[in-house]
Amino acid sequence: MPKDMPLNSLGLPKAPADTRVVVAMSGGVDSSVVAAMLKEEGYDVVGVTLQLYDHGAALAKKGACCAGQDIHDARRVAEAMGFPHYVLDYENTFREAVIEEFADAYLAGATPVPCIRCNERVKFKDLLATARDLDADCMATGHYIQRKMGPAGAELHRAADANRDQSYFLFSTTQDQLDFLRFPLGHLPSKAETRALAARYGLAVADKPDSQDICFVPNGDYAAVIEKLRPGAADPGEIVDLDGNMLGTHNGVIHYTIGQRRGLGIGGLGDPLYVVRLDPEARRVIVGPKEALSTRIIPIREVNWLGDAAFDSQPEWQVEVKIRSTRAPRPAILRPKGATEAEVELLDPEDGVSPGQACVFYAPDSTRILGGGWIWRER
Repeated sequence: MPKDMPLNSLGLPKAPADTRVVVAMSGGVDSSVVAAMLKEEGYDVVGVTLQLYDHGAALAKKGACCAGQDIHDARRVAEAMGFPHYVLDYENTFREAVIEEFADAYLAGATPVPCIRCNERVKFKDLLATARDLDADCMATGHYIQRKMGPAGAELHRAADANRDQSYFLFSTTQDQLDFLRFPLGHLPSKAETRALAARYGLAVADKPDSQDICFVPNGDYAAVIEKLRPGAADPGEIVDLDGNMLGTHNGVIHYTIGQRRGLGIGGLGDPLYVVRLDPEARRVIVGPKEALSTRIIPIREVNWLGDAAFDSQPEWQVEVKIRSTRAPRPAILRPKGATEAEVELLDPEDGVSPGQACVFYAPDSTRILGGGWIWRER
């Protein structure tokens, strides 16, 4: 191969026909467009779909991914575009690496984000290893995030379309994974453009609705799933104030989240009360005034750092952080407490910070993602 060969659209010094790309296909419009786009550009495309779960009804369930109808849709796209497609059964892996932890975290009073664990432990770990086994040069996905080359190598950046940006769910992507991954949709200005591409390629999924909810949680009913996985999880208990005074009863801690105001069943007590803490062991829901939700210092563990310098090479970093996928990043000070633990100080306190949520770090005044970690409660 000539040393001065220009880079292809995936940043590799090969002709597209000599570049094998494994495309992670969920059966949705995004990953289908990625596969069709790369096939049209002349790449050696191999489509892979993971069957992650199948709770019977999943075969007909709309608005999910990685089961039944979605596998069929991915296969149809591969047949229409003329590239091989494989389905890998990862149900056991998914249950052990994602679903079981989701149930345990919820029972411990946390607010888990299983989509991040799925990317971290299944899609970007096992599937990526499969891509390497298939002698792929890289793996492409339909995620809305950007990979850009910086002075120190590949960097992770927010998507061009802020409304579609999935950086919150991909903070745990490691540098080694980032070197191998590609995100061809991250630069697009809107989802409408993705659907227009799907129509141009003649894909049957062009008008398919976006996936909603967590794939293994039908209709967003978390509690029903937890009760099925952990019988007895909905045992009743007390609702108490910050001083421990009983205000009412509940039908299971799993029905409540930090910051919740509605549906507590303890109205008429004066000022509005919010869930400020959950105590699963005592089966207690602790409520208090809105100001009791205010948090400035957040302990973080399992830090994944994507900055150029070592994470603990300096006592603190000026960053912006996101502790909910739907909120804009806000200024904070990040203080390493070791290689994988840290403390985040919010310059303006935030309400409803909950153990189990992700805290994602961004470079100030930049689209670059510096990594992130998991919020936990110090004991």
